[in-house]
Amino acid sequence: MNNQDALTSIRMQVMWNRLISVVEEQAQTLIRTAFSPIVRECGDLSAGVFDLDGKMLAQAVTGTPGHVNSMAESVKHFIDHFPLETMNEGDIYITNDPWLGTGHLNDFVLTTPCFRKGKLVALFSCTSHLTDIGGIGTGPDGTDVHMEGLYIPMLKLADRGVMNETVLAFVRSNTRQPIESEGDVYSLAACNDIGCARLVEMMDEFGIEALRDLSELICTSSERSVLEEIRKLPQGEYHNRMTVDGYDNPVDLVAKLTIHDDGIAVDYTGTSPMSRYGVNVPMAYTTAYTSFGLACIVAPRVPNNAGSLSCYHVSAPEGSILNAPYPAAVVTRHVIGQMLPDVVFGCLAQACPERVPAEGASCLWNLTFRGETDRASNQQRLFTITAVTNGGTGARPTKDGLSATAFPSGVRGTPVEINESLAPLVFWRKELRPGSGGAGKFRGGLGQRIEIESAIGEDFEILAAWDRIENPARGRHGGDSGGRGGAFLASGARLRGKGTQTVPSGDRLIIHTPGGGGFGDPETRDAARVEADEKRELVGAGD
Repeated sequence: MNNQDALTSIRMQVMWNRLISVVEEQAQTLIRTAFSPIVRECGDLSAGVFDLDGKMLAQAVTGTPGHVNSMAESVKHFIDHFPLETMNEGDIYITNDPWLGTGHLNDFVLTTPCFRKGKLVALFSCTSHLTDIGGIGTGPDGTDVHMEGLYIPMLKLADRGVMNETVLAFVRSNTRQPIESEGDVYSLAACNDIGCARLVEMMDEFGIEALRDLSELICTSSERSVLEEIRKLPQGEYHNRMTVDGYDNPVDLVAKLTIHDDGIAVDYTGTSPMSRYGVNVPMAYTTAYTSFGLACIVAPRVPNNAGSLSCYHVSAPEGSILNAPYPAAVVTRHVIGQMLPDVVFGCLAQACPERVPAEGASCLWNLTFRGETDRASNQQRLFTITAVTNGGTGARPTKDGLSATAFPSGVRGTPVEINESLAPLVFWRKELRPGSGGAGKFRGGLGQRIEIESAIGEDFEILAAWDRIENPARGRHGGDSGGRGGAFLASGARLRGKGTQTVPSGDRLIIHTPGGGGFGDPETRDAARVEADEKRELVGAGD
């Protein structure tokens, strides 16, 4: 390589890094302006930049894989519906179609064409979760997608800078939180605008007219790097089966993982058929979390983009719970979908056991509440909030699991103070559950114990959508299973893991989030670690 080639290579690398900074500022804008607490406090979002072929060039580190990797496909759908030659400066496109977006109606996807000097140079896209979009809410009780809320097809939200007031009116009229929901739509639009502005600044600074060469570098380099890592693994077929609670019947998640020179293929043939209720998973979401699980083990240091994702191939039979077609109920698709990294980990543990952790709580234990409020600022006298809570992750080959930490979603828990400021609820207790992490040479992460009561002496609803109650996270290489999750009333009643239920006035809701599985024989745990666990009261019965 001569000096000129070396300088060109360095310059392209600098622009690549700059592009990642652009999308990170895009995401931070969304966090700072979002109305939904699950976005501004917990980071339930995605943001990215795409070339004119709809290939994702960079994603923000801030965000959740289910949004990012499914959003990566949604931009191609926008281009199909709105060809590039029809796009104008100031246009914005919107959808929450679960099969064209990020898997359920609560996630709005906005895509904005980015122009420089009157020429279309890129597309920016972002996603965030709206707490309420009507219907029966984010509980899995519905039997088709139209029971789950407002369904927005591929539409133009803004035309040459003029917002479509009809679309906004439909949003406001189909939610229990009209101000917040409209505000979140504007937040998403602002997020993309910031991304475009920063990209144009970058292109001006480096004097480039198009992203074609940079796109080629990013995608080619990333694909090559992932393939290099894949080729270090032993080729062959690996199988795993994991049973989770499901809604009314247990669900078997069955995977065949094939490693070959050209990539990794995951086939979910043998997985349980789709459910009558809202725990089904659209294929885009299945692909998103499967790809993320593979990337975590195979090539964790390679940036996530169209090139790196191209090395992973995912399939599931149509009509299975992992490839549920329209009009299936899908509102809590995360309960099953977020289990998929653990499923592929079980396959990869046979190929590279030194890299793969034990199973964890995996799916979020979101606490979605509805009820009456006495707050004068709420003219509807109703509240709806989602308090994000997490269980423990599986123990790692050389370290304990992480307690009260969301993996694979990456979504942070909602602070108690925020929950209590938004709803008439009192969180009497929110603490780690001693003994909930599976024993092992390395201990699984701990779940939590949470106690909640109405602050105004009224009944309130809990829209349950939890797992790992009947089927806890399994340990690996001799490690014990993690603690089971559960939900109870202080008066003694046990609540179902899924479905809308009532917490009576004067009673308390008690939540036990699951713990992660242990790794290795518990008898081989270092004595100093055992002593430290005992001193910190992390072991023993905590229920």
